[in-house]
Amino acid sequence: MKIGIQQWLGLSYESRREVRAVLAAVAAATIFGVPFHASADEHRTDEGKGHQHKHELLACDDTMKDEFKPDSLTTVLLVKAFKKGEALALAGTPATPPPPLAANDVCVVKLLVGPGNPGPAGAPSTAPGIGIEVWLPTPTNWNRRIHVIGGGGWAGGSQTSSTLLSGTGGGGTTPSPAIVATVEGAVSANTDTGHSGPGGGSFAMNPDGTINTVLWNDFAQRGIHQMAIKTKELTKAYYGRPARYAYWDGFSTGGRQGHKLAQAHPTDFDGILAGAPAINWTRFITNELYPQIVVQRDLGGAALSFGQMTLLGNAAINACDVVNGEHLGYIPDPSECRYDPMRDASVLCTSSGGSNTTANCVTPVQAEAMNKMWYGQTRDGRAPSPAVDNSWSRTINGDQLWYGLTRGTNMAALAGPTPFTIATDMVALEDQDPTLATTSFVNATGNGANGWKNLSYAQLADAYDNGVMLQSSFAHINTDNPNLRPFRNAGGKMLMYHGLADVLIMPQGSVNYYQRVLREMGGLHAVKRFYRLFLVPGMTHGLGNGTSNPNANPPLPGGVGAGTGACMGTGVASLMMIAFCSVD
Repeated sequence: MKIGIQQWLGLSYESRREVRAVLAAVAAATIFGVPFHASADEHRTDEGKGHQHKHELLACDDTMKDEFKPDSLTTVLLVKAFKKGEALALAGTPATPPPPLAANDVCVVKLLVGPGNPGPAGAPSTAPGIGIEVWLPTPTNWNRRIHVIGGGGWAGGSQTSSTLLSGTGGGGTTPSPAIVATVEGAVSANTDTGHSGPGGGSFAMNPDGTINTVLWNDFAQRGIHQMAIKTKELTKAYYGRPARYAYWDGFSTGGRQGHKLAQAHPTDFDGILAGAPAINWTRFITNELYPQIVVQRDLGGAALSFGQMTLLGNAAINACDVVNGEHLGYIPDPSECRYDPMRDASVLCTSSGGSNTTANCVTPVQAEAMNKMWYGQTRDGRAPSPAVDNSWSRTINGDQLWYGLTRGTNMAALAGPTPFTIATDMVALEDQDPTLATTSFVNATGNGANGWKNLSYAQLADAYDNGVMLQSSFAHINTDNPNLRPFRNAGGKMLMYHGLADVLIMPQGSVNYYQRVLREMGGLHAVKRFYRLFLVPGMTHGLGNGTSNPNANPPLPGGVGAGTGACMGTGVASLMMIAFCSVD
């Protein structure tokens, strides 16, 4: 049975208006400036109060290398103090663009947590351990909170480098650790999750072509858990007392990491903000290659042009964006959209019986190819009519393996002239065949050779099945356990948000997981007390317009967009109070 998003999640029209108001604060929520409810400080014990002088505090200099030894696996690699107004740069920092200036005094500490993975020098699978970069405000500026930042893609980074900083980037969906520490006043950190070399997902394959279970585990869960532990320990040693609250802030891979922490390490963080989470990892990432297989198998390797994809996407928007008699320019509820270009003469070429005379017209074969991409991966490459199934079912059934991107979304990232390399890497890892990947994948048994182009629909389905079957070897990277009782019982709170025009991660997967949590944990009324999902119409994989209509003005969080639908940001206090205190 197919139902709309609002019925699926049990939201009334008034509730949806409340959701829009809540989302206004999501952008501001990347700076966790308040506890999860107004009186939280009254209920949390100040564990370090009165004991800060029992031990000598750590200094922001090289003495920390000898004095901070929480365990035998942890080494301090670098300690660097920056003064307010000083360039946040090390010896290898490029001059262009100019590095940011410190908004306040700050101490940067780089840690290495072993044991890593031994192997040949230079091999992507060889790693010394987990790199963690911690940013410490001055004691007078510290707000008694920890606010760490998640990673993206395959993670990795320069956390173990003595010449580069990893914590000065950001500014998109999550702030940089530098901003968090110097502006917000919280301790911040990020991690390479155990690898830093080139080659995308190459780190996850041993030189003999077997699965690198050690680095999969570091990537999937150990790296972020160690970051939580070591950041808390360093915080206590540096300030003489522990943080009152610890918050996680992540998007995409960072959103998956937040969910993994809630599932596997429920006491690591008090609050988790998880945007567009890359949960269901092997499922949706294998599915990300499906549009390219449609191009190879159905279109002879000739991808739809950007103009054709825009024509079809905008036609879907025009068919499904009307509210109160007016076109919005984006689709507010894609679960209700059943647009079928096969039945739309305005997009079909005149030679195919249509009325479109432009260079962007499509043939019926091309129109059906787009229907397949919108539907998502199937075992045999077929897709039902959208009138029957528009890829918004509660569960995945039959030949369908995963959902497609929503109608009206910009398809260029997944259906353009080149594949999304995380997807080709993942298929190579699932089949343990590096040649299936693009040429960026590096392995001693053979580098990537674009073998994905020759995959049949059945072979891609086999790779999908392998990904599910190999979850124990991949350290349960799918992060899809719906049992969040330990996190709830520990007092944790989590917000998940996802754009309905995400160009990379299908929002249906987030809805699917949330629905599974509802079934597991007693329904919406019980779950929303600690875990809530917000869906943002028109939002891309980030805080921007993800639709095929460049002039769309979707209601982006915090007024990020210039459109008339943008909401007024009201700060994290409103976000937390609306989301968790005003429970029906």
